Order: sequence, then C-alpha cells, then structure tokens
Amino acid sequence: MRPTMHDVARMAGVSVKTVSNVINDHPHVRPQVRDRVSSAIRELDYRPNLSARGLRSGKTGVIGLAVPALRENYFAELADAVIRAAEKRSISVLIEQTNGDRDKELEVIGGSRLRLTDGLLFSPVALGQADVGALEVPFPLVLLGERIFGGPTDHVTMHNVSSARAAVEHLLGLGRTRIALVGVERDSLDGASSATLRREGYRQALEGAGIPEAPELIPLTGHWGRETGAEAVRHLLSEGVAFDAIFALNDTLGLGALRALGEAGVRVPEDVVVIGFDDLDESRYSVPSLSSIDPGRDAIARMAVELLVERIAEKGERRPPRLLKPDFRLVARESTGEGAGGSAPPSRAGAQRISA
Repeated sequence: MRPTMHDVARMAGVSVKTVSNVINDHPHVRPQVRDRVSSAIRELDYRPNLSARGLRSGKTGVIGLAVPALRENYFAELADAVIRAAEKRSISVLIEQTNGDRDKELEVIGGSRLRLTDGLLFSPVALGQADVGALEVPFPLVLLGERIFGGPTDHVTMHNVSSARAAVEHLLGLGRTRIALVGVERDSLDGASSATLRREGYRQALEGAGIPEAPELIPLTGHWGRETGAEAVRHLLSEGVAFDAIFALNDTLGLGALRALGEAGVRVPEDVVVIGFDDLDESRYSVPSLSSIDPGRDAIARMAVELLVERIAEKGERRPPRLLKPDFRLVARESTGEGAGGSAPPSRAGAQRISA
C-alpha cells in the first residue's frame, strides 16, 4: 500500500497537521522539524494526494505546459527547463502536446483540463494575432513564443530580430557576403512568427552592410527539421547558387545544412560558414560543432514559471500584463571557425558556385 500522511507523521514523531504544514510550505515550522518530516517523506517515498490537497488549499501544486511537439528538440529542452524551474518551487508540471493544431490549442486554453492545474504556460503556433481575444481566460496564463503580442496575459519571448541580426553580422564580420537564409517556410509567410522575425534580423544586418537581399539565397522550405535544412542546401547546390555562408533559422535546420554540405564535399568552415539558432545541446556535438544563438531558453523557463506563480498567488487581483525578454548570446563554434575548425577567413575566390 502507498504510504500515507499518518505514516510520515509516525516516522517523524510529529502530528499530521505538522506534516501538512511542511508539505504546504507553511512558514512557521521549526527547521529541525521540517528536516525530520522531509527526511521521512523521502524515506517513505510519500506522494501527497493532489486532489485532496487542492480541495483544502484551492491549489493543486501543479502547472500546465502546452507546447506544439516534444519531438522538436527546442520544445523538449524548453519543457526540461520548465520542469527544473518548477521543481525549485516544489511545483509539478503537466505537459500537453498540441501538435500545432488550432482546435487543440483552443481546447487547451478553453480550460477543460485545468481542474488538474493551477495555471498554464502556453506556446501556440496555430493561433495568431487575430486570436488575441481567446487569451481572455479566467485562470492564470503566461504566453510563450512569437505568435500573439499585446494580449491580456503575461508574455515571455525572445529577441528574435536583434539576435538574428547579431548572427548575420557575425558572418559578415568573417568577410562573408553571400549569406543563404535557410528556414523561410513557403506556407508561413505572415508577420508574426519566428521565421519572419528572424528574417527581419537577417535583412537588417545585410542592409547595415550595404548588401541587397538576394532572392536566390532564400530557398523556401517546409516545416523546420533536419531534412528540410538539408533539402534547402541541396537545392542551392543543384541550382549553382553562389554562397559562402548560411544562417539557419534554427539549429535543426543548421544540422541538416551541415549534412548536405558534407555530402557534397563542401568544407565547413573553409568554403562555407554556418550558424544556427536555439543553441540546442545537440549542436555542441555535431561535426563540425554548430555555432548558434542562445536565446536564453533557461531564463525564459525561469521567468515564465515565476510570472505564473505570481499570477496564481494574486487570487483575483489583476496587474497589467508584462512582456519579458531575456538576454541572448552568440555561441561561436567550429562551423564559423572557432576551435578545431580554424579561423574561417573569406574563401580566396569569394562565394563559390558548387555543384552537388
């Protein structure tokens, strides 16, 4: 049988009320008693009954996280960061996968599952700016991502434009001038998405260097992934497009690009330099390792959890919504000449026309 609160109380030599106070983080518990109860909880592997706890306190100690797909590395790593941030506050996380489906996203914020949670972190991709009214919900909600701005909820996002500009300026600083942009989706050309915001950063960097945007350097792709990144580069190669650098709009595209370049015998970073976006763990271990933009994923998770906890504690009191963006950093690795890859100077012949 599963251990009960009474079992914990007997082992710790305290009352059931004291155990309850420790579990609910009551401030007026002596440290020695708290340590004794916590030790008993660990030894017995006691798990509080969240339903009963919620009935007593009005809170479950659980928050929800709704993301498009855990098979996408960024969202898997974001979920891990959220879980770690929540654990520091003794909060559990219930994860919902929407698969980027509009009806599923509306269902998630419709509240049908919220009896199990105290609030929701929500990262939509199918909903857009026209759906801002759908965020008027009667429960604590913090928005993640770039699909909706100016809504009624707290929002944690990233510096997409300025960080993308920094990535391209890094390539320009290496003397590269024919910079391919990989990841502009043919079916998603609206103004409120990661792709369009990061493309704007690309455009600004080129404009600042006096370089016109070249349409042939922007192959349209399908859904972001390794295969679409590889396909985009294979297209550039087969069309004989001259390029000496690639900015991939996320790391999975960048990893696919590295694969296609390797297959074609194109040297990275000597012939073509490559930078991605997201700083996935996987990017440190590719060959060559992939330079990337770290958008502050761990900080995004921490900020989002903190905002949601604050909203849960408000008990009906509503403050104006807040928009937060953590700092980003550029992580230079071998694909742009750091470490074993050399210094990545401009190729002697400039941008090359390389046949697949």
